Amino acid sequence: MALRWLWMLVPGRGGWNPCSKSPGQALEEERHVRANDRDYNERFNYADNRIKTAKYNVFTFLPINLFEQFQRFANAYFLVLLILQLIPEISSLSWFTTIVPLVLVLAITAVKDATDDYFRHKSDQQVNTRQSQVLIKGKLQNEKWMNVRVGDIIKLENNQFVAADLLLLSSSEPYGLCYIETAELDGETNLKVRQALTVTSDLGDDVEKLADFNGEVICEPPNNKLDKFTGTLYWKDNKYPLDNEKMLLRGCVLRNTEWCFGLVIFAGLQTKLMQNCGRTKFKRTSIDKLMNTLVLWIFGFLICMGIILAIGNTIWEQKVGSSFWEYLQWKELSINAVFSGFLTFWSYIIILNTVVPISLYVSVEVLRLGHSYFINWDRRMYYSPKDTPAEARTTTLNEELGQVEFIFSDKTGTLTQNIMVFNKCSINGKTYGDVYDEFGHKVDITEKTPCVDFSFNPLMDRKFRFHDSSLVEAIKLEEPLVQEFFRLLALCHTIMPEERNEGELVYQAQSPDEGALVTAARNFGFVFRSRTPETITLYEMGQAVTYQLLAILDFNNVRKRMSVIVRNPKGQLKLYSKGADTVLFDRLDPSNEELMSTTSEHLNEFAGEGLRTLALAYKDLDEDVFDEWMKKLLFASTALENREEKLGALYEEIEQGMLLLGATAIEDKLQEGVPETIACLTLANIKIWVLTGDKLETAMNIGYSCNMLRDDMNKVFIISGHTTLEVQQELRTAKEIITGPSKDKFSSGLDMDKTELYSSDSVFEETIIAEYALIINGHSLAHALEADLEQILVDVACLCKTVICCRVTPLQKALVVELIKRHKRAVTLAIGDGANDVSMINTAHIGVGISGQEGMQAVLASDYSFAQFRYLQRLLLVHGRWSYHRMCNFLCYFFYKNFAFTLVHFWYGFLCGFSAQTVYDQWFITLFNIVYTSLPVLAMGLFDQDVNEQYSLHYPNLYRPGQLNQLFNKRKFFTCTLQGVCTSFILFFIPYGAFMSAVRDDGAHISDQQAFAVTISTSLVIVVSVQIGLDTNYWTAVNHFFIWGSLAVYFAILFAMHSDGIFTIFPNQFPFIGTARNTLNQKIVWLVILLTTVVCIMPMVAVRFIKADLYPTQTDKVRLLQQATRRQGPQEQNFRRVRRTSSRRSAYAFSHQQGYGELITSGKNMKVPTSSTSTYPLSSPTRGPAGTSSVNNSWVNDTSRDQTETYNTGFRRESDQNQEVTVEDLEAR
Repeated sequence: MALRWLWMLVPGRGGWNPCSKSPGQALEEERHVRANDRDYNERFNYADNRIKTAKYNVFTFLPINLFEQFQRFANAYFLVLLILQLIPEISSLSWFTTIVPLVLVLAITAVKDATDDYFRHKSDQQVNTRQSQVLIKGKLQNEKWMNVRVGDIIKLENNQFVAADLLLLSSSEPYGLCYIETAELDGETNLKVRQALTVTSDLGDDVEKLADFNGEVICEPPNNKLDKFTGTLYWKDNKYPLDNEKMLLRGCVLRNTEWCFGLVIFAGLQTKLMQNCGRTKFKRTSIDKLMNTLVLWIFGFLICMGIILAIGNTIWEQKVGSSFWEYLQWKELSINAVFSGFLTFWSYIIILNTVVPISLYVSVEVLRLGHSYFINWDRRMYYSPKDTPAEARTTTLNEELGQVEFIFSDKTGTLTQNIMVFNKCSINGKTYGDVYDEFGHKVDITEKTPCVDFSFNPLMDRKFRFHDSSLVEAIKLEEPLVQEFFRLLALCHTIMPEERNEGELVYQAQSPDEGALVTAARNFGFVFRSRTPETITLYEMGQAVTYQLLAILDFNNVRKRMSVIVRNPKGQLKLYSKGADTVLFDRLDPSNEELMSTTSEHLNEFAGEGLRTLALAYKDLDEDVFDEWMKKLLFASTALENREEKLGALYEEIEQGMLLLGATAIEDKLQEGVPETIACLTLANIKIWVLTGDKLETAMNIGYSCNMLRDDMNKVFIISGHTTLEVQQELRTAKEIITGPSKDKFSSGLDMDKTELYSSDSVFEETIIAEYALIINGHSLAHALEADLEQILVDVACLCKTVICCRVTPLQKALVVELIKRHKRAVTLAIGDGANDVSMINTAHIGVGISGQEGMQAVLASDYSFAQFRYLQRLLLVHGRWSYHRMCNFLCYFFYKNFAFTLVHFWYGFLCGFSAQTVYDQWFITLFNIVYTSLPVLAMGLFDQDVNEQYSLHYPNLYRPGQLNQLFNKRKFFTCTLQGVCTSFILFFIPYGAFMSAVRDDGAHISDQQAFAVTISTSLVIVVSVQIGLDTNYWTAVNHFFIWGSLAVYFAILFAMHSDGIFTIFPNQFPFIGTARNTLNQKIVWLVILLTTVVCIMPMVAVRFIKADLYPTQTDKVRLLQQATRRQGPQEQNFRRVRRTSSRRSAYAFSHQQGYGELITSGKNMKVPTSSTSTYPLSSPTRGPAGTSSVNNSWVNDTSRDQTETYNTGFRRESDQNQEVTVEDLEAR
């Protein structure tokens, strides 16, 4: 335990790492667990069920936090300086000039770390104190989760979370079955079935029998494989094999099962959920990395200045200083010129230390914290239906949000709502679902469109909405084919019904598609009410009808269809089938040609709207033919070899000559604003890749719905090869089509900087006018990610406008993100809502979690979270761009003012005999960065805006400078430091030259050192205050208060430190009485300050004016446009969703698991029928002032006109998106 505790103290780790062994702990080869025997199990030192993510406690916080903080170079550097200042021979400054800012920085950082860790403790406590029923000493007792141990037997009840990894022993369901939802583990919301061993299921809920159970499990050691478990149960001299189908994993939720008992196999950090969490990567922004490099450069520059001044001191001591030695009252001459230079070197390192800004890091953290609060407080990212605000879960990545080039998005629950809605259908050649006005024109369906009245059906689902009343009229007129259509939907499925109260039906569906179809049939009068292994009971228009279920021809990915064979009450044999239209049409009777042609047109129309479709068909079976077929089926189902192939052939045999009924169209509802958000982010030069576990057809449907795929694209490449050679050939073919056979670029550039990369690869990518899309399957992606193919994959993908990866595993999602990070050196963002997205979120530079339908694992692992995908647009284009702009301006100004402040000492060294004498008073040195200039720069870094949020969203191209690192890079650093050097030169030499011959008003000389220091320090404070005023684009009351307040505070402290009163109290610390008063009451001093300020500021003003006038940036142009239209008030963008028209055949959309039909017909998952399903409810349940612009530039007028057109017409058509009115085009007008 001591070793484990020490390991947790290692800085940078969020507590104990669950994916690694304890130091000193032997590698566990197999696990031995004995039920109800804690003494036996404790011998193995298995992990308890406590979760710990916090880093500190009350006793360890101070030492560990200080240790972590002093690992930062700047803090350690200033600690060394503090020690040097305690050596009298080399220190010309008091120790408090360093310790005051150092303690302030350490204290602020410690408070922040303590606050973060407090919330981690709170979260740990919330999980660890959940209650669970544990069998202890023959009785069920409520215990906290953290007190659960390996070998305990736990009772779970319906809708409870599983506390640890359990071996299922028994349940309330027949045959020891139970149903679980695994959204926290794999992101899937459909139910999964687990079954206990027969020998343990007999234990039931008999507490005495369970208490006497002493079976021993020998199994695999803890690992992160969610879909695999291998073990053996030894009980009563028998062995029973165990697999994953008998395990309930931590994070699952028990559903549709009254109770179950389980034996704890893995607990706490050794559960498969925690083993999959991996080590949380510490994410740093590119600006962070650049800052560390620049601080090292500054330190090197400081060393160089120290060496120059030390050499100067050595020469001065030899040439000049030796002449003065005889006047010094030294008892013996114990110093020579070289040693004097050595001491001077360290003295100047101390004096010039402020060139390495100690307050830089804490100021950056304060800014990031403020930017995070702005995200949290943004009401336009608040989702009221679920009371979910946006949340910045980290404070270290805000400016990186302004530099994103690639977005990797999950599909289900992220782009879509993961809610399937029965939208339209085609029955016997007629479509239903559209709404027409009195003139026969189709009307767009909105929230205000009246819904069909289903009050005739007491068992209706009140949440179901349908707008075409003609379909209800057809049902009421008892049209045979319409009734057969819904009868098929009510019979051909694998759904399990649950009736909690009279008439309150809940369907437990393997896939949301099936749930939507059966719910539609329910509302139209064909209610699926109950089932047994042999029967299905429907309520058809209020009448109970029981069908005999003879066979289920199950779904698989090859068949792409499922069928049922039933006998109706009249004794007729019917086969009902639903599946992909491309598969089902090949098995229709030739007499259906005309109807098939009409239905195909309807399917194309549905596909054009991005709907998921199924074709429906039926067949009347002959009794003799069916009996013969059943004999073959029985024989094939018991075959030991090639069973699947034989069953498939028999299914194929009977599914011939069917009659077409029609087709269904289901909408996998997109989240609001998804197409508009994707289009806007694309205009910001952000590439969006969709990484989904769904199959190819489903992913393509969503691609078309989001307008990521369009019919007018030049080519959609589908990579589906099963071998490395096939995938390589498909990728090469795609690349040749895009670039031509002679183009073979994009293979180098890993050592190029950002600008060079964009001047080669990315520029060529942008010259490709044609639009292409790449869709790659999971098995093909596995080959494409191999070392010899990954480069061509990156090349082809980056040349395509849209990339969709389907059937990908969570690991493959992370590998794709890592591939782009490695080859493109671009900032990546991953967004998802399920636990299967966690690895992708952790791998990307920025992880965003959607708090949606699939649990909270993605949110917990994310850096930012919100409820809707559309908020990503505002997060990046507003908050991200502002944060990047503010941070860059802050850093440029910070380095400028520190160089201007510090290098005055360097120039003074040449005139004071390199004696390490300071120009400023030591209190001024102490207070300059933490009092006089700290708040104005923080105000600018927190509140500045180059353009407002409306223009940030309306002109996505403004996002481009962040992607190119244009606002702060090495060149910008050299520019601002050069400005600081020049300012320091002017600050020193103008007063120095003026004071050479200046006199006071009374004729006395003014050139004493303290008057000189007051003049320079006052000039410096005024110059940097004026400079920050020039750098500020957006003035608030806070900016005014901080700038003017800082100047007032400076003069107040200056006069106070030179006052008689403070001299009386501290005569040794403040000996210069009246210096400030005597200096600043002279006109010549104020003239010198004015001249210094003008000479420092005017060159920069002139350069900026000329640059903005002759070479305006996009931001300059939009800012001028904003000023020109400010009086008109903000104008809202009216984006409207553009309905897509397409001739593309929609794909099969059906996603439940293979083998579920066999489980139904076996009867193992059936509950004991209750009397509530045999009666029909008798009564229906209750329903619930304009100004004109003074700017005359023609391009401003043109832009205003184009802007108005955009607002009036809504979002542009896809063909016009590339013609977005950009400020780059304005000059041409």
